[in-house]
Amino acid sequence: MTELQSTQAARGVGAQDATAAAAPPDPHHARRWLILAVIGLAQLMIVLDTTIVNIALPDAQKALGFSNGDRQWIVTAYSLAFGSLLLFFGRVSDLIGRRAMFLIGLAAFAGASVLGGAAPNFEILVVARALQGVAGAMLAPAALSLLSTTFTEAKERATAYAVFGGIAGSGAAIGMLLGGVLTEYLNWRYTLFVNVAISVVAIAGAATLIPRHTRQSDRPTLDLPGTLLVSAGLFGLVYGFANAESHAWSAPSTWGFLAGGAALLVLFTWWQTRASHPLLPLRVVLERNRGGSFLAMFITGAGMFGVFLFLNYYLQQILRYSPVMTGVAFLPMVAALMVTASLSTTKLYPRFGARPLVFLGMLVAAGGMAWLTGISLTSTYAASVLGPVLLVGIGMGMIFAPGMNAATSGIEARDAGVASATVNTSQQVGGSIGTALLNSLATSALAGYLVGKDAASPVVQAGAAVHSYVVAFWWAAAIFAAGAVVCGLILKGGKPDPADPDAAPAVHM
Repeated sequence: MTELQSTQAARGVGAQDATAAAAPPDPHHARRWLILAVIGLAQLMIVLDTTIVNIALPDAQKALGFSNGDRQWIVTAYSLAFGSLLLFFGRVSDLIGRRAMFLIGLAAFAGASVLGGAAPNFEILVVARALQGVAGAMLAPAALSLLSTTFTEAKERATAYAVFGGIAGSGAAIGMLLGGVLTEYLNWRYTLFVNVAISVVAIAGAATLIPRHTRQSDRPTLDLPGTLLVSAGLFGLVYGFANAESHAWSAPSTWGFLAGGAALLVLFTWWQTRASHPLLPLRVVLERNRGGSFLAMFITGAGMFGVFLFLNYYLQQILRYSPVMTGVAFLPMVAALMVTASLSTTKLYPRFGARPLVFLGMLVAAGGMAWLTGISLTSTYAASVLGPVLLVGIGMGMIFAPGMNAATSGIEARDAGVASATVNTSQQVGGSIGTALLNSLATSALAGYLVGKDAASPVVQAGAAVHSYVVAFWWAAAIFAAGAVVCGLILKGGKPDPADPDAAPAVHM
């Protein structure tokens, strides 16, 4: 090399170094794992709030003096607002920016939690729970779409979805444990106040770490008729199934809302084919992997809540576990779910795709539910509960993270919020429907067991309760088994398409 060439090469290297030094660091990339921690914290708060208050209900009822008939509304108010507004806020997050919606949702959740924790009466507590549901509907789609746009490299995205899916699947069990600890050692009000601390940490992290991005020029317009139709339809559906827990299926307050909700959702689907800017473009749902993943989340939500609801009753009422020990009893399932979710998304999903994992996961969960039907009045946790909950955790870990990944892969940036909202809506509505359906079946089984027996006998009552739980577990097993067949037929086989936009970051937040 001549002296001139050496000088030019040195200048070229120097120019490159200067350019690199002058180029601003990419905080979106450098801080991505801290952003995942913030998103995961918000998702944990959303999911655990579906169960954290459950264990505190007896203490709250004693303090505020509301009836057993009113008690369900402390739980239902949250799921009602959450489920009916998810799609609306998913689209709003595409309009105003996911970062902004995320921060607004966190602040709203904190405010609603303060109101609920300080509630002087039943009415204020129900309003606060409904406001928590509204805030959760703001947060959930923004969190998942932020995840899909933050992690754009396939392997890292798989790891992020493994963590997120593990949180989504285990948050309800963590909520039971945390609710038990707070209720037993502090006060039932802290099951609401704890969200303030979580929100403050998440707000600080989001404001610092999540970067601002310029918005797209072709941002979607809000479909107001579609928004009203789907929100009213989901409200009617969730309200009708929630009412079925305390009213007969033949009651107008049950079937009327169910029929009205279904009719509005049919009308909403028709309108989406006519609207110039549809709230939920049918291209989002009709793609096989996304549609199959939405269905998988719906079915898993329906079957999963059978574990939490009836196993909670069994552990506390039959085995006489304390609230804290009941929460601890679910921890093996949480651990199995987290480990399996990580392995499924980082090792198996890139090689095989979602179909075999979701299919096998549902069969494993069905097996765990069927195993749980072996419980009795004299069963022990180690012999009759530990093995089944491990199997259910493994099964759900194989469903949640790959399902969420497949549901949001290949989506256009402008539809990321509404696709993420549809994932959450599927799980939430599935959980509401599954809880009401399984509870109704269990109640009928309990009544049938008591026919011709001494209903006043504590032993007979306990036997009837266990019988009702067994019936619910059999139905949950059937739901998972049917889900394995249906999702196995809908989801596409083969490994994920490397051309999916896992490799291309979205252009706005």
